[in-house]
Amino acid sequence: MPNDYETLMHRWFEEVWNQKSESAVDEMFAADGIGHGLTDPEGNDVIRGPEGFKKLQRAFLSAYPDLKVTVEDTVVQGDKIAARCRVTGSHDGHGIGVSPTNQPVEFTGMVIVKVKDGKIVEAWNEFNFMKMYEQVGALALNLQ
Repeated sequence: MPNDYETLMHRWFEEVWNQKSESAVDEMFAADGIGHGLTDPEGNDVIRGPEGFKKLQRAFLSAYPDLKVTVEDTVVQGDKIAARCRVTGSHDGHGIGVSPTNQPVEFTGMVIVKVKDGKIVEAWNEFNFMKMYEQVGALALNLQ
C-alpha cells in the first residue's frame, strides 16, 4: 500500500500540474475531498471537491502556463503521504490576481494528503506563496 500512495502523489503532481489534466483531478480527488491551505479564485480558503480544485488549477495555470512541480521527497505513514516539492514557472498570465510580469518563479512547498479508496480525501498544503508573490513584484519585503 505505501508504494501505491507514493505513486498516487507522484501521479497527482505530474498529471494534474505538469500535464495540466483536469480529468486527472476527477480521477484522483474524492468527490467530497477537502484541500486546506489553498485559496480559490473566489477567495475560499478551503477547496471542496474536484470542481472546486479545478477552479484553482485553471487560475494558477493561467498565471503560470509552463508550471512544473517536482516531487523531491515523499514519506508514507498509514493512510497519509507527505511530499516535499519544488515549483518553477514563468508568470505569463493574470490567474493569481497580478498582471503578468514574465518573471520566473521558484518556490517550495509541502503537502500531506490522506488517501481513502485510492483517492485524496483531504490535503494540507504549505507552499511558500509569499516567495512566489515577491518574485513577481507583488510583495516587497522591507526587513530592517
